[in-house]
Amino acid sequence: MPGREAAWRRWTPPLIAALIRGVGRTMRIETVNAEGIMGRWRRGEASIIAFWHGRQLMLPLAYHGSGITILISQHRDGELISRAMVAFGFAAARGSTTRGGAIGLRALVDAGRKGRDLAVTPDGPRGPREIVQPGVIQLARLTGLPIVPLAFGASKKKILRTWDGFLLPVPFARGVFVWGDPIWVPRDLEADGFEERRRALERALIDVTGRADRRWP
Repeated sequence: MPGREAAWRRWTPPLIAALIRGVGRTMRIETVNAEGIMGRWRRGEASIIAFWHGRQLMLPLAYHGSGITILISQHRDGELISRAMVAFGFAAARGSTTRGGAIGLRALVDAGRKGRDLAVTPDGPRGPREIVQPGVIQLARLTGLPIVPLAFGASKKKILRTWDGFLLPVPFARGVFVWGDPIWVPRDLEADGFEERRRALERALIDVTGRADRRWP
């Protein structure tokens, strides 16, 4: 029923946000290689934070900047987790790499030029899993902001049977956020340079994700 679906979509994101906060309080979470991003936040410098779609749940607990805008899919499926980020005070830009992409890109560019951090899942909203789409490279070129990879891992977790292998940490597990080094995209980047930067970001995200997962054998 439309009314029931509307209520579900209205109340589920705040409940997810409460779950994130609750689980986070039970965990001992460490942070690796955060000196660079923390320095940028102290200096008031914005960045594009990139993370795989399946690792986005605990992202709000890693963010300590002054303001961030996250790209939220216009697809009905799979947007509830992203919308839950709004409950943490994140601003939202609606769009994706496959639907409403130009609208979402313009909104992110505008937010980035106003000094806000940006958050994107470069393999979202529907994959392919852990394959970087070129939109984030274009975003970095237009804004002049560096792309900073981020991954989350947990000592005990549940991996859902979804296209993105969504990770749910178990309460009282240990957690880790692993930050990567910034990737810069020149404003005058030639067309053949896009693929090189895309692959560089993909390798960096695979690296930080592997480091997070290997934290606990």
